[in-house]
Amino acid sequence: MDRNQVIGFSLLALLLVGYIMVNNNAQQKLEAQKQADSIAYAKVHPKPLINETKMAHAAADTISDSLKKLLPAAFVGKEEMVTLENEKLSLQFTTKGAFPVAALIKEYKTYDKKPLYLFSGNENYLSLTLPINNGSVASSDLFFISKKEEKQDGSKSIVFSADLGNGKVVNITYSLPKNDYMMQCEISTSGMPTNNLVLDWKTQTLHTERDVVNERMNSQVYYRYQSGDHDYFTITQDKKESLDKRVNWVGFRMHFFNSTIISKDGFAKADISATTANLDSQHVAQNRTVFTLPTGTSNNQTYSFNWYIGPNHYPTLRKYQMDLDNMVPLGSGVMSFVKYINKWLIIPIFNVLHGFISNFGVIIMLMTIIIRFFLSFFTYKSYLSAAKMRVLKPEIDELRAKYGDDQQKFGTEQMKLFRTAGVNPLGGCLPTLFQMPFLFAMYYFFPSSIELRQESFLWAKDLSTYDSIAQLPFNIPFYGDHVSLFTLLMTASSLFLALYNKNMTTQDPNNPMLKWMPYIFPFMLIGVFNKMAAALTFYYFFSNMMSITQQFIIQKYIINETKIHAQIQQNKNKPVTASKWQQKIEDMQKTNAERMKQGKK
Repeated sequence: MDRNQVIGFSLLALLLVGYIMVNNNAQQKLEAQKQADSIAYAKVHPKPLINETKMAHAAADTISDSLKKLLPAAFVGKEEMVTLENEKLSLQFTTKGAFPVAALIKEYKTYDKKPLYLFSGNENYLSLTLPINNGSVASSDLFFISKKEEKQDGSKSIVFSADLGNGKVVNITYSLPKNDYMMQCEISTSGMPTNNLVLDWKTQTLHTERDVVNERMNSQVYYRYQSGDHDYFTITQDKKESLDKRVNWVGFRMHFFNSTIISKDGFAKADISATTANLDSQHVAQNRTVFTLPTGTSNNQTYSFNWYIGPNHYPTLRKYQMDLDNMVPLGSGVMSFVKYINKWLIIPIFNVLHGFISNFGVIIMLMTIIIRFFLSFFTYKSYLSAAKMRVLKPEIDELRAKYGDDQQKFGTEQMKLFRTAGVNPLGGCLPTLFQMPFLFAMYYFFPSSIELRQESFLWAKDLSTYDSIAQLPFNIPFYGDHVSLFTLLMTASSLFLALYNKNMTTQDPNNPMLKWMPYIFPFMLIGVFNKMAAALTFYYFFSNMMSITQQFIIQKYIINETKIHAQIQQNKNKPVTASKWQQKIEDMQKTNAERMKQGKK
């Protein structure tokens, strides 16, 4: 028999003795009251649902109502559910612990068109460790009296009060504005002075999207320090993080929704543990964060914080001006710079188009056209450079035949030819590089846009997840168990574009890898994009078709290779000075040639 069992049976025995004494005389009743008080004030572990406190509750259930009246109100009661809601949220609270056990986000549905609960169940709690008689008790084990209030501005609140006896009282107030996802929370205590309070927050989120595996891959914990620095980590089977600096907020992010606790004054410390392991198919991930609240030593103390429960909608999160919008991943790692393209260009264009167009497939096409228009100058320069290289190809072939295996000499003479002809050999590469950031920006933007969630286009029922025209009875490694038509169209258009470009660009016979890479690359990524959002694969497909159309028009009706050839011949007769870039390349080639000669000697 361990210590907890000994204490539990001892408590039960004391209560039974008290019951007998109450039935004997009034003096014995007074003694029983003292014993009950000692039980209520016994030291317990701060973890919610503490064994000792549970045993005291169980023992109290076996005795008469007359003895129950002698215990402080916070230790004897009946659990009830109360609801606090506004136009955005409906939160269900328990009077045992005074915390929300379920959160319904009204404006959204699950993938199966059911009411969307971000979390629901007894595994969700918010518990405060309260000092009492040189020990502590968890607020999650106390019974509270609830009182609802409504103000003239439409905001609503619930005040939970618990009386622990001897002037010890705790009040927890939750307030919801009329039309917002941000809840205000206030904790006030009387008769329990302490230097630090510990707030234990646990959430187990529910499966709301099409693919629970993809949801878990997008489950992350974000946090922001009081200094303004912020970071995040993706939840694995068992991930822990200890934040020893003052923390402004900690957010538990799912793919399209998040639950975040925010303190304007900051938490002194936060210990985070999160996992996706040992959960059934209806639950995505679990987060538990233990906050240390900085408090004073006065008899009456108050601590306030906010609690956001809602969508990862960039404009909504941005309006709070707390860096909560960082939970919408618009670019990270080596590609973190593309988030500025998304914030300053892509999102504004998307929002403007969404203001008067309801079909998101049409919006994606218009965005592609607009971006292509912005990049049309670079596109034209790229195709013009390719045309110049085609015109010079016979002369380049002559140089290659003349110098054979002497690549250093061939490179030097080739650069001279480019310089006299007025051709920039990098003219076809640099414009393409300018287009790459937009491709990467879209890679982050579309899968993160909650606006696309459950929006249909053509055969895709939900643009925020993959489209599927066939469900396979088996799983293909590196591909999946379904067939995404947009991904196949994207791959086919990429191959067609590569074949079309083959006849439009000069090929380097000394680098066969570059020759075959355009054909291999689409197949390398087909398994990755087969699981990506339909909006993204449709954008890449339509972008490829725009490239093919642009290239055909420019090559057919704008670029005249005869005129280009004549202009190049004129340029050869003009005195030219090598650009700094060309001069640098030539100097490097000469240096390498000299080193090779010295090496042979």
